[in-house]
Amino acid sequence: MSVLIETKRRTIRDIQALKRSGEKIAMLTAYDHVTAQLLDEAGIEILLVGDSLGNVVLGHETTLPVTLADMIRHAGAVQRGSARALVVCDLPFGTATDPETALRSAIAVLQGTGCQAVKIEGGVAAAPIMARLVEQGIAVMGHIGLTPQAVHRLGGYYRHGKTDAEAQELIAAAQALQAAGAFAVVLEMIVPELAARITALLDIPTIGIGSGPDCAGQVLVINDLIGLGIRPPPAFAKPKADVAAVVRGAVAAYIEDVKAPAKETTLV
Repeated sequence: MSVLIETKRRTIRDIQALKRSGEKIAMLTAYDHVTAQLLDEAGIEILLVGDSLGNVVLGHETTLPVTLADMIRHAGAVQRGSARALVVCDLPFGTATDPETALRSAIAVLQGTGCQAVKIEGGVAAAPIMARLVEQGIAVMGHIGLTPQAVHRLGGYYRHGKTDAEAQELIAAAQALQAAGAFAVVLEMIVPELAARITALLDIPTIGIGSGPDCAGQVLVINDLIGLGIRPPPAFAKPKADVAAVVRGAVAAYIEDVKAPAKETTLV
């Protein structure tokens, strides 16, 4: 007789309960089935299928070339590879420009992947877009601070919230997204003291990346965490492994084996 092991996928209520309890939330990106399964088995609570796949997987300089079809393909693989983690999929550049466009995009993602939530970049202007999705029963995660889809408008990648005006704008954005129904908000590259202040002001969880230790949770690109990349990771990412070196070593050993002269067989 076979024994069935029951698995329960985390919900947004589970994630919000972690903040209320004071337990930190662990979130990582994933872009494929195998990685998702490994991270899920390790106990990760949220898997983000980020449009960072444009940089990490597809080799683009920015996230802007990533399409909705790209996201659906990769998010479907991550969803199939996981059993316990909450799976969140980015809505890529140009697919959430207004409430109705965002709604169509989010429906396509949820129906095409089976994932549980979508993520939208943007501040106060994004609040009505998120509210429309939430109104239709879609779980939405926000994202403020450094928003990579706006890299050209921002003029590069740098820390946000250094001035009083910037700080007030980010606080207003976070509160607007919470009011719109976002279940959590990513704070990327925000001055740590400000990120801590926003975290204290909000009832929903904040997920920090390069924003200090006082957010309700943290997220990293999986390649930065495990040292699987060509370029150095950002300064705030502290790799826990050097998988790139392992891959290089394994391939070098394989090449050596392939090219080694065949050993003669001695007949006895």
